[in-house]
Amino acid sequence: MSRSVNGLSGAGEWHVLEKMLPDFCGKRVLDLGCGYGWHCRYAIEHGAIACTGIDTSEKMLKQAHRQNASFWTEYRCMAIEDFEFEPETYDVVISSLAFHYIESFGDLYTRIYRSLTPGGAFVFSIEHPVYTASGSQQWITDENGKKLHWPVDRYFDEGKRDAIFLGQHVTKYHRTLTTVINGVITAGFTLTGLAEPEPEKALLETVPGMIDETRRPAMLIVSAIKNR
Repeated sequence: MSRSVNGLSGAGEWHVLEKMLPDFCGKRVLDLGCGYGWHCRYAIEHGAIACTGIDTSEKMLKQAHRQNASFWTEYRCMAIEDFEFEPETYDVVISSLAFHYIESFGDLYTRIYRSLTPGGAFVFSIEHPVYTASGSQQWITDENGKKLHWPVDRYFDEGKRDAIFLGQHVTKYHRTLTTVINGVITAGFTLTGLAEPEPEKALLETVPGMIDETRRPAMLIVSAIKNR
């Protein structure tokens, strides 16, 4: 994948997500589902004094240690659900394309809220509910393989979805836009931004198949702050 090889510059949503991130200078950061650690590196390079990245993939974390290690960054191999969100420990919590893999989603926002200091920032991206609804995450094609349209079905039927990702069967969890956004508000956050990013023009011209990402929203990005 472009994002795996080229880092943040290869992520179609990065040009939007970067603008929604807070000032990292002097901040303690938690990255939930850190993958290769690109966002941890970005935070440290932009002034963060400490960054904790957690992920369930040992392979990804090995790559994070190779490419994006620093004295101020700690990587832990564990599930988001198992992480101890200690009160007022972080100034910024970020997450990129991880929450749709979590089944026990109910109290996650509340735990994140508790872990932030007053005025702390919470920014995350997930697969868009339009993208996850049907579950298969495959285009409807004609007899020649031409992509006709993206299926949207069972939208209000929240829960488990079996999808194909990079040729592999994976389990994801679909939630409506209402559930995603109201969960943030109910936890006590104040919303500061909402985006359905289209790929950057340069990627449309250089990455094969990226043009199809303009035909339906694939991601949703949310930013919020803790007021007290």
